[in-house]
Amino acid sequence: MTMKVQTVSKTGTGSSPALVMNTNISPFNVGFGVIVTGTVTYTVQHTFDDPAVGFTTWFSHPTIAAKTDNQDGNYAFPVTGVKVLVTAGAGTATMNLLQAGI
Repeated sequence: MTMKVQTVSKTGTGSSPALVMNTNISPFNVGFGVIVTGTVTYTVQHTFDDPAVGFTTWFSHPTIAAKTDNQDGNYAFPVTGVKVLVTAGAGTATMNLLQAGI
């Protein structure tokens, strides 16, 4: 079985593109790692908004917020989208994300 790793990056301040999750998979499990190049402060964020309508409301991950180094985490509950928000620095935050069952 081949796993599909999704990747997004953000260089400088701002948000990466959102990765859309498949909420029809049960159990819903997502693992991710963020790799930092240079100097950045970042937060992993998630949403419950309908991707067909658009993502507007974001919530910060409970433990991967205001980080400056490589981190990993997970979502054991369904979310519809995940992104990286870089709040400071000129470096790059790259998130590799893997959803079980995809």
